[in-house]
Amino acid sequence: MQLTTLMGLRPIAAAGLLVTLTRRCPLSCAHCSTGSTMAAEQLDADRLRRFIASISSDTAPQVVLYTGGEPLLRPELLAELASSARTAGSATAVLTGGFFVRDGGVPDRIWQALLACDHVSFSLDAYHEREVPRAGVFDCLQALLDAGRQVSLHIVGQGPEDGYLQDVTSAVLARFGSTVPMLVSEVRPVGRAESWLNSQPATVLDARPRPCSLAAWPVIAFDGTVLACCNQRVVDTRPVPGHLLLGHLDTDDWPAIRRQLTQSPMLRLLRTSGPLHLQARFGSGAGCAGYCQSCRQLSEDPAVLAGAALVAAGPAGELLDREVGLLQHRAGAASLVRRYGSSRYADLVMPG
Repeated sequence: MQLTTLMGLRPIAAAGLLVTLTRRCPLSCAHCSTGSTMAAEQLDADRLRRFIASISSDTAPQVVLYTGGEPLLRPELLAELASSARTAGSATAVLTGGFFVRDGGVPDRIWQALLACDHVSFSLDAYHEREVPRAGVFDCLQALLDAGRQVSLHIVGQGPEDGYLQDVTSAVLARFGSTVPMLVSEVRPVGRAESWLNSQPATVLDARPRPCSLAAWPVIAFDGTVLACCNQRVVDTRPVPGHLLLGHLDTDDWPAIRRQLTQSPMLRLLRTSGPLHLQARFGSGAGCAGYCQSCRQLSEDPAVLAGAALVAAGPAGELLDREVGLLQHRAGAASLVRRYGSSRYADLVMPG
């Protein structure tokens, strides 16, 4: 699965599933949005096995993406879950920090887990490079390419003028040409970065429809809670805003989670028009500044809940949800990166 394919599926409801395999990580990157450590929590393996086993061919997501923390701390479990998902028809992707290349070479148990995945993406940035050598990441990418796997890089920097971004993207192109696509984004003041990165200027409130593609894939969080949003503040905060809570591994399987995601009127309207439009159209009072901040408060306004149910609960809401997702899909992966990542480097997500 190419990175462009994976990113192109992001606006399609239930086309993907994000799984936090563990919150543990042996690295201590200064910008880590999850604040991961080796003492952090991780889900019991059997709970994950049961959930992935509940995926059947008739409703399978096209891709299951494993992340962390560092998912390659559990290589055997990753390989097992990848095999289970593949049986149902889902491809597997993994995002890793590459801790295992620090000493040269890749341990066999980790190499077998990498080969079990259809797509392998490495995080690469100035903060990772303090602990993981770029050369080791490049060598592992080359080995995976030689083994017939699709690979990519997730790169972050401090804005489009960050010299690191120019340096690392040029190095990737020089080494790999068009065979290693890059998803380039910017560091956000979340997790460890919140203590040192200045907050971004508040965005101007704009109530025109602006679809939220991040409400399209379920996210299994560190404690087994399943959410409709991958925003780190939502993933970490309890209780979860009601409209963004899909269920829990202890009580819900994939069909139930998928049904809640695709049939919720609130989520349908978030995916088609966004929270600010929803708030302006149905809200009973003044909204707050910010796109995501506004979304987190929607459940507190009964007028918004009632308005969403009236407009989007039936077949018309289902049709609108599907068509808006397809419009974004047809716009392509680079269009999505321009909205959520670095516009200057958006085209690097595409091979060639």
